[in-house]
Amino acid sequence: MKEKETENDYFEVAPGVWGLKDLFVNVYMVQNEEDYSWVLIDAGLKTSYSKIKKAAEKIFGEQNYPVAIILTHGHFDHVGSLVKLADWWQVPVYAHYLEMPYLTGKSSYPPADSSVGGGLFAYIADLYPNEPIDIRGRVKALPRNSSVPGLPEWRYIHTPGHAPGHISFWHEKDKILIAGDAFVTTQQESAIAVILQSEIISGPPKYFTYDWTKAEKSVKELAD
Repeated sequence: MKEKETENDYFEVAPGVWGLKDLFVNVYMVQNEEDYSWVLIDAGLKTSYSKIKKAAEKIFGEQNYPVAIILTHGHFDHVGSLVKLADWWQVPVYAHYLEMPYLTGKSSYPPADSSVGGGLFAYIADLYPNEPIDIRGRVKALPRNSSVPGLPEWRYIHTPGHAPGHISFWHEKDKILIAGDAFVTTQQESAIAVILQSEIISGPPKYFTYDWTKAEKSVKELAD
């Protein structure tokens, strides 16, 4: 689906779905069709905090906070502004139960692999943080029935491979997929491709993908 560019930092993906790009990562704001409340999907980098807040205020109004923040997974570029946003909005955070060790301070992710990918972002992958964050007082496990808190018309799909508890989001009525890092639309290992946003369907970012068998199965499930 072609993104509709706006004059703001954010872009419209589809009715009720907005995205925001900060450097090389995306976050999404999704509105509940029933009561017009909304949910934030992922929390970007540490530099994303003010951008996400400003975009949310422009779209939903200054005092219209999300009902939840939901994570596709817990890698550093998806939780960078999570603590500040959750504290500011005073909202719960949801993630797949297999991501809990990385969100409660118990376990680090496997280290990044700088030998794969053949691009600058892959070569410097050893510098990427893989330590857990600790939001035990805020994070909750998603329901096991694939329902999405705050978004009754959406469901999540467990798409492991890039991370153990990685999930993607699916809206059947409009055929909208928010894939997270299960697959991406540029060659994430290449700094040039990311800067130019060269569009090409690519697998999950190679330097952080720990299980390629599961990653392949996840992509096939999303394709189906």
